[in-house]
Amino acid sequence: MEQRVLGRTGRSVGVIGLGAWQLGADWGQVSEDDAYATLAAAVGAEVTFIDTADVYGDGRSERIIGRLLRERPGSGLTVATKMGRRVAQDPAFYNLDNFRAWTDRSRGNLGVETLDLVQLHCPPDAVYSSDAVFDALDTLVAEKRIATYGVSVETCDQALAAIARPGVATVQIILNAFRLKPIERVLPEAETAGVGIIARVPLASGLLSGKYDAATTFGPDDHRTYNRHGEAFDVGETFSGVDFETGLEAVRRLRPLVPEGASTAQFALRWILDQPGVSVVIPGARNSEQARANAAAADLPALAKETHAAVRDIYDELIRPQVHDRW
Repeated sequence: MEQRVLGRTGRSVGVIGLGAWQLGADWGQVSEDDAYATLAAAVGAEVTFIDTADVYGDGRSERIIGRLLRERPGSGLTVATKMGRRVAQDPAFYNLDNFRAWTDRSRGNLGVETLDLVQLHCPPDAVYSSDAVFDALDTLVAEKRIATYGVSVETCDQALAAIARPGVATVQIILNAFRLKPIERVLPEAETAGVGIIARVPLASGLLSGKYDAATTFGPDDHRTYNRHGEAFDVGETFSGVDFETGLEAVRRLRPLVPEGASTAQFALRWILDQPGVSVVIPGARNSEQARANAAAADLPALAKETHAAVRDIYDELIRPQVHDRW
């Protein structure tokens, strides 16, 4: 698999990673055995970057990844986790004492002395302007609790504020064919600063897999049921903030652009990899087959300029009015 440097971490990672939210919670039930098999399949397909968070299943995702690390020593994996969403979103909670406690818990869950990369998990706006927060993160690095740190963001403005911080190694942001604004505002700044871009929600919560239709339903414990209007967290995390029916129509128009022999999901992932400045894209997977299919997107050749132009036309007509000014 193609390797790229993950920003200021200095680490080289495969361009297709694995997002492990599904292995923790909020996507329906995934057994521990199936979750572990998904991780193993991803590693077998040359995935070397796994993204998780302390809040995914309240540590379940981290613990399953920790089992993989124990059973496959020397695998060369880079594991990124996130912190800050297990408490009320009050900037006062973003302090050194809590950071130490949160990272110590993640270190225990993952079974490591030093966390490879810790990201603030979509923190409140006030956190980005707090020198004390970033001083505390620098202290964690000095104490060897963490090797590097970054920020997972909701908006382009938050991403730009994070990029301006000299210690920030990576920015994780929603980027897919339904979210083009980061291409214009964030990716050029990140590339200039040497900050890595981790593209999350790359399939728009599965919409861009091309597998859904108007009759598709999701379980009550799936955020695609209970967060369609932002009832539980930022609505942009669910279908990238796009109305489900509008998303289905956009996918219908995208489907003729998919190269022969590729799936719609692989096309969507390749589209992201073509964007200058992207370090790694982190599709989720609920089973081994999905993990292997996602990794295979790295083998597709770059898409033609005409294809990229067609994706933008579909975005401009259908998607832009819903999302472009919001995030």
